[in-house]
Amino acid sequence: MKIRPFKLERYFARYEFSVKHIMSASDCESMTVAELMALGGDEAMEAWKDLRLNYTEPKGHPDLLAGIADGYDGIGPENLITLVPEEGIFLAMNALLERGDHVIALSPIYQSLLEIPRSIGCTLSEWPIVLEGNRWKLDLDHLESLLRPETKLLVVNFPHNPTGFQPTKEEFRRILSLTEERGIWVFSDEMYRGLEPTADLRLPSAAEIYPKAVSLSGLSKSYGLPGLRMGWLACTDHYLMEKVTCLRDYTTICGSAPSELLSIMALRCADDLMERCRKIVAENGVTAAEFFGKHEDLFRWIPPMAGSIGFPVLNGDFPAEDFFAHVVEKKNLMVLPGSVFGVDENHFRIGLGRKDFSKCCEILEEYLRERG
Repeated sequence: MKIRPFKLERYFARYEFSVKHIMSASDCESMTVAELMALGGDEAMEAWKDLRLNYTEPKGHPDLLAGIADGYDGIGPENLITLVPEEGIFLAMNALLERGDHVIALSPIYQSLLEIPRSIGCTLSEWPIVLEGNRWKLDLDHLESLLRPETKLLVVNFPHNPTGFQPTKEEFRRILSLTEERGIWVFSDEMYRGLEPTADLRLPSAAEIYPKAVSLSGLSKSYGLPGLRMGWLACTDHYLMEKVTCLRDYTTICGSAPSELLSIMALRCADDLMERCRKIVAENGVTAAEFFGKHEDLFRWIPPMAGSIGFPVLNGDFPAEDFFAHVVEKKNLMVLPGSVFGVDENHFRIGLGRKDFSKCCEILEEYLRERG
């Protein structure tokens, strides 16, 4: 397989574990094993002590699958497979696609959602999210114009990384209707689902309402548990899910027993964990608006509609990549330039899910003062 370097992951690999502060993390504040177990009480502690470090079931522990299914309408354990989130992208794309297929993908987007189809030999069309005024928008007529007789797959991601865009339920259903009319598969990256500011803004999972949809989700973002590396695919097409299961025999084969048990505990208190994360994001959203509002000459703030990230703009001609390279050098603060998403405009990504976000703003403020 020939595949290009993953720019975002290479950027994080360079700085993530060496800098003191990260302003662009996409996940929410994590917790310790002890804190998670405290939510589960004595039963959780006993289960942890008695855990045997055996191989696990290929699709996931039955209790884990049942807990995941509780978060969906019309999706049962038989419609699920657990895996590492990135693995889910890799396996689903390889199960769905063949050389010469046409794929449409939202743009900008998490790079592997583009690069894996390219590595398979697919033809790719990008469907851009457009910035109009101070709001991100989708052009559904443009999507329709991109559809071809040979289109095999549409790739979407809502809430969107990196912009924080969220379509309305009506827009989302129209997207799915355009694919359903033509029998096109949909890969729906829903890793940030659950981080909407209000429940009425939450979209249904694509797998709940469209039989040819594959939905990706997990515990990294909206639960604040990225270290568990727990994700899953949901799809009601049994043939596709069996194909993914067979392909997994060539990747991880099965999951980690400790990770599965901790994930079962997390899902039993899912509402509390997601509410905790939403509260952090909401508080940091206020801080971000205040910070960027003070520096309107330098930054253009575009409030995210949902999720834990935003995609503001550095005003002027100075490249964001150079600007934030200087910030990390002088202030030990990492900020992710939009160039890692292949965006030419001077965007950069910020993360609203960590408790030290206000401290990151203070450090950036200090840098701006020193620079004059």
